[in-house]
Amino acid sequence: MRKPYVILIGSASGIGKSTIAAELAQTLGITHTIETDFIREIVRGIIGPEYAPALHKSSFDAYITIRDKHRFEGNQEGLISAGFEEHAAFVIPAIEKVIQRAVNDSDDVVIEGVHLVPGFIDIEKYKKVASIHFFVLTTDEEIHKERFVKRAMAIKRGGKHLEYFKENRIINNYLVKQAIEHNVPVINNLQVDNTIKRMLSLIKQICKNLLFKNSVDELSKLTNIIINKYGGRLVDVTYYLPGFGEPLKRRVNVYDPVEAERFINRLNQNPQRKKDLENLYHLSDNVHSHKICAPDETTLKKMIKELDDKGLLFKKDKNET
Repeated sequence: MRKPYVILIGSASGIGKSTIAAELAQTLGITHTIETDFIREIVRGIIGPEYAPALHKSSFDAYITIRDKHRFEGNQEGLISAGFEEHAAFVIPAIEKVIQRAVNDSDDVVIEGVHLVPGFIDIEKYKKVASIHFFVLTTDEEIHKERFVKRAMAIKRGGKHLEYFKENRIINNYLVKQAIEHNVPVINNLQVDNTIKRMLSLIKQICKNLLFKNSVDELSKLTNIIINKYGGRLVDVTYYLPGFGEPLKRRVNVYDPVEAERFINRLNQNPQRKKDLENLYHLSDNVHSHKICAPDETTLKKMIKELDDKGLLFKKDKNET
């Protein structure tokens, strides 16, 4: 029996999670999409402001209800994050009830909202009964500001929302930090199509192990094909070193083009680090294996063909493809 999809998409206001949630739901044929703002409104009807003042504020200004603000003197980011945490904490139990209901009814669901905080929801307890996936979306500050303004105007709350971009940016940074700490994928939402591809490559697990033969200087070519062009993932790396009984394995999970470019730039700016990696490649005759993943089978085949055409696959795999 197929496990139901439960897909959680969190981000600060203005990053684009509602658009991504709708597109992803359509791509996967999921009819149920729920905003955590709606869940929050139900909880507000049960718990009054006298008991939960932070809940009855917005996520970005809940910090004004904190009583012991003196603890955060000189630490505005800490104060805003603490207020946001308190606000979200009241909504989390209701979100978990929605997840459990979806699981019980075997219903696919996409849940999106700022209240989806990594570390607050224990997704591990649902993995045996659901295909559950948690993502946090982000983008750079200038793009975020532009989208934030457009969203605020579109929902006719420009006056209030536009004053709080700084607070929302702090919430974005907080969510990203929480995601990294709890191994939740962070997706840079630059373009809708590419964001969906990256999410699908993590959701569908359409992967293949391949032997590569490339130099360190060809890493940018390799990652550009897999990650930038096809929205795929590069998972783990295994080096086969002569004289060693067991291959040398290193865990990696690269799906973000920004992070991939940052890694290559750091490598080029650090000659010793690059030399060490080149020595490792030399010992293995530039041959190593990766598992590559794609959004779908067709994309995986196209990706493998291009890697083959560019001369990045070891001969053994060329004969297989």
